Amino acid sequence: MIESYFTVAGEGEAEIVEKKSRFIAHVIPVTEEKEAIEHIEKIKKQYWDARHNCYAFVLGLDGRIQRYSDDGEPGGTAGMPMLEVLIGEQVKNVLVVVTRYFGGTLLGTGGLVRAYSKSTKEGLLAAGIVERILYSRINVTVSYDLSGKVQYEAMQGGHIVEDTVYTDSVCFKLLVKVSDADRFIKNVTNVTNGRAQTEVFEDIYR
Repeated sequence: MIESYFTVAGEGEAEIVEKKSRFIAHVIPVTEEKEAIEHIEKIKKQYWDARHNCYAFVLGLDGRIQRYSDDGEPGGTAGMPMLEVLIGEQVKNVLVVVTRYFGGTLLGTGGLVRAYSKSTKEGLLAAGIVERILYSRINVTVSYDLSGKVQYEAMQGGHIVEDTVYTDSVCFKLLVKVSDADRFIKNVTNVTNGRAQTEVFEDIYR
């Protein structure tokens, strides 16, 4: 699995105006092509009176699914520039739809490319770009006298302590980067002289 990838924190909306033409960008996190198409259709219905609803999306953690549409704009002036922004920002599982209300003045090929690119960038800025990292869920159970050493190892490594359960022993529920998991377990084993019980669960992105 990929150790990390960039995507958007949530939905975002931005609007720019170029020579009285309005460009409204909607950025939406998506994971499947069917989901992306549903959002596109929904926005087209919402902005039924707009001249163009162009889109681009990138799906899959490897970015292998890429689609775009100029929706009536001259070929290569809308969808492809939007897609190139997504690729340039290295974001995955993202859809952007840019709605254009024509302002009466032709922008020309270069003007359209700049407007759709800028709209996409502003939409991404509004949504926020985040890095999702692959973590392993690891439980470490130790006696009370060793809990401080485990806690120190977790803090030193910058790992995430989701919860700490106190019973007749101490159980630390941790998120450790997959790339650091083996080293962390080895360190815990060393500092506790092999007295720690470690359990490794599923890998999750966070």
